[in-house]
Amino acid sequence: MSISTRRSDTKIEPGMVVSNEPGYYEPNQYGIRIENLVLSVPKEKTAWGQFVGFENLTMCPIDIRAIEPSLMSDEEKKYLNDYHKLVFKTLSPMLGKEEKAWLKKMTAAI
Repeated sequence: MSISTRRSDTKIEPGMVVSNEPGYYEPNQYGIRIENLVLSVPKEKTAWGQFVGFENLTMCPIDIRAIEPSLMSDEEKKYLNDYHKLVFKTLSPMLGKEEKAWLKKMTAAI
């Protein structure tokens, strides 16, 4: 299964776990990739069939030191901030005081 320019005959079904791997690459220089595992979940059903969406399974903060917020749309900022809220909400109850303080810093809104 793949969501890419490469053809895949495997249909995405609810319950599938796939990796979401957005990346940017400069040939012969560097590459940046963020990878999360996501769960395929049912969304709306239309005349064209059953649509699916994705819920994040990976709960790890994205290092905002590598991000230039001025280049992000409001929608992208909202996605990142919502993801970081979820990461903090999910992980913080399992952490000690120092680890929780670190996670709070790493998931701060941009």
